[in-house]
Amino acid sequence: MPGGHCKYSLKMIAHFDIDAFYASVAQLDEPALRGKPLAVAGSSRRAVVLTASYEARPYGVRSAMPLYRAKAQCPELVVVPPNFERYRELSRAVFGIFARGAGAVEGLSLDEAFVAIATDVLDEGVEYARAVRRVVREEVGLAVSAGVAAQKMVAKIACDAAKPDGLGVVEPGTEAAYLAPMPVGRLWGIGPKTQARLARREITTIGQLAALSDTATFELFGRWGKELRELARGHDERTVEPDRETRSVSSEETFEHDVRDDAELRAVIHELSADVARRLEAHGLRGTTIGVKIKRADFTLLGRQTSLAVPTSDAAAIEAAALHCFERAGLDGAAVRLLGVRVASITQEPVRQTSLFADSSGPLAN
Repeated sequence: MPGGHCKYSLKMIAHFDIDAFYASVAQLDEPALRGKPLAVAGSSRRAVVLTASYEARPYGVRSAMPLYRAKAQCPELVVVPPNFERYRELSRAVFGIFARGAGAVEGLSLDEAFVAIATDVLDEGVEYARAVRRVVREEVGLAVSAGVAAQKMVAKIACDAAKPDGLGVVEPGTEAAYLAPMPVGRLWGIGPKTQARLARREITTIGQLAALSDTATFELFGRWGKELRELARGHDERTVEPDRETRSVSSEETFEHDVRDDAELRAVIHELSADVARRLEAHGLRGTTIGVKIKRADFTLLGRQTSLAVPTSDAAAIEAAALHCFERAGLDGAAVRLLGVRVASITQEPVRQTSLFADSSGPLAN
């Protein structure tokens, strides 16, 4: 990291990610679990691992893996049920710390956010990130990894490279050099199939993709190729978008590894629907609009929603409607990075018999 306080025209951006969030919360609340291979998972027959502790990962245990397979790979695995109320409580505390001295906070999930740092001085941005990591550990008891750069994608990659419990810094003007030696799969939108196709052309690093001609870029990626090549060259003009409050209750899961398996995704919808139902019941709320949010591996968003005839907070009704929306999304085996369930059109009307839901093909509101 350079010394001094040289100014740059771009504002600094930080990406923060709470390390192994659900598992870390379990170890925080039960110190006897520290140092043990641990997985957070539901109890249903088709339960999947929501988060694995770092002690479990050398065994190959990872999020979105069927629990039975995780237990086979790690017989000593300790399994604890999820506690979403606790996760939300600690997430709010951590996001409150993110907001101190920040221009804007864009939450990606309960444990991950982009932050527009209120400075254009690299050293000050780095000090902000260090302070956030220190305060989160002191006040909340969790480890947070961070990446600081002038652009969103580079900050995200720097954060991922620094995990666990690290801080990555990329000086403005050095983005292309920083990215060049990295595997091409680190770029947003480059999944395993695309990596294999690029490898056949002997393109394995981000730098090689950045050097492609216009013709080669179009042949490989079509119209979106130039945008991808710009990202490979370290050019990302996207800004941090502050969260907008909505009159809804939602729950979502960002997978550590992209998920394609239909059964695994349906099992996650089951868990998310149950979480939303518990939260609605806890506050005496019901809703008539049920939807799913799907972020594919290329970071494109899909949303489908449907309307119930009467308000509900019933987990089975929410799950049935969410699965209906999921089926209409037509993923056809596409890799999924994030999956969410949302209930909107909130009311406090008394519970009545839930009828068949009427279709609504519009995308989910942000």
